[in-house]
Amino acid sequence: MNTRILELIGLAVVLAAVVGLLTWAPAPAAVQAQAIVTAWGEPDLQGIWTDPYTTPLERPARFADQDVFTDAERAALDEQRSAHPRRDAREGVGTDRDVRGAYNAVYMSIKPTGPRTSLIVDPPDGRIPPLTAEAEARTTAQREFRLALLQATATCRDDEPACAGWQYGPPSPLRAERSPYYNTARLNRNDGPEDRSLSERCMGAGLPDFGGYRRIVQSPGAVSIFYDVGQGQGWQRTIPVTDRPHIPSTVRQWRGDSRGRWEGATLVVDVANFGAKTDVRGSRENLRLVERWTRLDAETLEYIVTVEDPTTWTRSWTVRQELILQDGQANRIYTEPRCHEGNYGLPAQLVGSRVEEQAFAEGRGPDPATRDTATGGGDTGGADPLTGR
Repeated sequence: MNTRILELIGLAVVLAAVVGLLTWAPAPAAVQAQAIVTAWGEPDLQGIWTDPYTTPLERPARFADQDVFTDAERAALDEQRSAHPRRDAREGVGTDRDVRGAYNAVYMSIKPTGPRTSLIVDPPDGRIPPLTAEAEARTTAQREFRLALLQATATCRDDEPACAGWQYGPPSPLRAERSPYYNTARLNRNDGPEDRSLSERCMGAGLPDFGGYRRIVQSPGAVSIFYDVGQGQGWQRTIPVTDRPHIPSTVRQWRGDSRGRWEGATLVVDVANFGAKTDVRGSRENLRLVERWTRLDAETLEYIVTVEDPTTWTRSWTVRQELILQDGQANRIYTEPRCHEGNYGLPAQLVGSRVEEQAFAEGRGPDPATRDTATGGGDTGGADPLTGR
């Protein structure tokens, strides 16, 4: 009898210990983190999100073997970047170049240096893969066309970096010809809007996008994203969440055709059917994107995109960002892009060029072909010590 009682007491002690362990042991992360879902039960990605750091797209050469910066390196880079003159530097006071650089940096903020040395996580070296031979030929043709239009200017005469690899000479006959591919950069010519860069035409926003703010709103069967990319060049994107195929490949769009699906807590978006006027680092109509949007916690949204075009790069490459939730009340009014309405610069450039051409024809001014209207207005203080741009 006593032995039986002792056995029962021992069993009770063991059970109590087990219950205690279960009570005090931390729950697995998957159990601890309560899923954030919409009213209709889908993962909730909604909110205003941004990357609070500046991280180079490609890993700088001097950090080739590092995935992350040390705290000391970040502090040193922040100090260098905050002291960098950028557009506020004056170059040749009173010269054309000085005037073209008058768009200063007073409204341009500098975000802290991020912990990672590159946004690219694959390939492991943090660099965009080499171009294919086909893409090299396209890139060379476009660059040579731009340089030919620049060759009669002081930029080439003085052997400035913008004319590297080219020779100073008389105006090129190519000034009367179209660009070999749809132009998305600045040309040293103002025959029409297409001679100017996409940002000057208020068309600088596109995919993939790694800067600015994103406002995500969901409904059953669709996810809508507003991209605020600065200077009023925002744009709206609606992603159908469906098993229906892409629109026919004969229909091409500036930012491609998106199709979304849920894989657990991740929104996977396949983007195809880009147009020939798209230009993502040399990739055009054959560009393909696979995006993955995952809410990691209440404050963090992970964005991963794999970029592929076998006619442009020797392999695909992948970018990863962690976006931080912003105050929805403080940022509630910001979704009205105004770039076109306030874009006085573009028509002024076109009108100014017509006036210069008329004056030259009447013997009252220099040949417009000898004036550089393509490389001015940049950061005269040099490239950012972190991004090289």
